[in-house]
Amino acid sequence: VQLVESGGGSVQAGGSLRLSCAASGYTYSSYCMGWFRQAPGKERERVARIWSNGWTSYADSVKGRFTISQDNAKNTLYLQMNSLKPEDTAMYYCASRGDSGCPSSPQLYTYWGQGTQVTVSS
Repeated sequence: VQLVESGGGSVQAGGSLRLSCAASGYTYSSYCMGWFRQAPGKERERVARIWSNGWTSYADSVKGRFTISQDNAKNTLYLQMNSLKPEDTAMYYCASRGDSGCPSSPQLYTYWGQGTQVTVSS
């Protein structure tokens, strides 16, 4: 399985970005995919998760501002980020797992992309 993120960049507070994660090599009939982020000096934290049946979950800090979605035809995961804040600045990673469940802990995800940097200035 290969995951490749894109779409990061630098924006001012209040702006928007859309991250993409192109997935290849998948053989699982059901799976969980998620977006995680890691700021300098901080632990990697969950941002949003989506199960293959469409179930979604968000961290409280991004609820109402971020939207996770997937295009199965394109094997692509998205994260639409609106009303960005300086505290959203981090490296954003796409991750997936083919086991049952969609946990919040990043340690339980098997496959990871290389990350894409998001920087929000005030």
